[in-house]
Amino acid sequence: MICHYEDIHTQQSLLADQRGKWAIQWSFVALLVTAVLQAIMVKISGSSALLADTIHNFGDAATAIPLWLAFSLAAMTPTDRFTYGFGRVEDLVGVVIVAVIALSAVVAGAQSLMHLVHPHPIEHLWVVMIASVIGFLGNEAVARLRINVGTEIGSAALVADGHHARVDGLTSLAVMGGVIGVWFGYPMADPLIGLFITLIIVRIAWTSGRGVFIRLLDGVDPGILDQIKRSVREHPGVLDVSEVRVRWLGHRLHAEVSVAVDRVLTVEAGHEVAMGVRHRLLHELRHLSNVTIHVDPSSASGEAHHRLTDHNDRDLPAHSH
Repeated sequence: MICHYEDIHTQQSLLADQRGKWAIQWSFVALLVTAVLQAIMVKISGSSALLADTIHNFGDAATAIPLWLAFSLAAMTPTDRFTYGFGRVEDLVGVVIVAVIALSAVVAGAQSLMHLVHPHPIEHLWVVMIASVIGFLGNEAVARLRINVGTEIGSAALVADGHHARVDGLTSLAVMGGVIGVWFGYPMADPLIGLFITLIIVRIAWTSGRGVFIRLLDGVDPGILDQIKRSVREHPGVLDVSEVRVRWLGHRLHAEVSVAVDRVLTVEAGHEVAMGVRHRLLHELRHLSNVTIHVDPSSASGEAHHRLTDHNDRDLPAHSH
């Protein structure tokens, strides 16, 4: 007997979507204001390094657009073609964000090496320093907002975008570090600090990419499985938990659980046990929005009892299930 429960559009899931969109919208505004202020400083100072950082910040503000669209799609009702909804779009956007972080490392490294070989003078140092501080503060504020909200609602893409903003803040600090070095008569300080920041960006790209790709491959923290098994085993009427499968779709968890009940129970009684398990999991497991409960009699618990060996079916060729 299989009791299938879909609760994709629960109030909790909708609130998570709205919370994510709220974080994206405000971070977009913050980055846009930061970039505009830096653009004014560029016009005053004429700094090419600051110009590059400003252009980069405008580009970062633009990355909020596909992420916002992903959260909007996640709130849409599943269709006959996309029966699980559109949460996977969020994971795909996460891949794009990780690619942008990696590209940032390449660009930062190339620029630093070029300035190391061909040093260039920086004018109006105090203006560039103020602009770099503005860039760092703006990006760090956005990073904390995105990482905190992303962790709260379980969005790997939003967390990755937060790390992206943090990378940009470090890039802005690199500009200031170079200015300080030039101020004290060490023109090579700018490219050397840039290379150090490049290594930091590479590490962040690896960390963010690992989390995003694990989710794309339906990987989860094993602790989630342990939590489900422990919770289900404690529910009255459940004699065993034979199979548990969990995966992320965007920032929502989907689970499949096979439980064993007393074989003398009626279909209705087994259904009541499944309803209780579902209700318990939705209360206890954070980010869970959908669960499928498979109920087995205790005498035939587990997938081993459901396998079919090679056999002939009427005049059809031998096949396996």
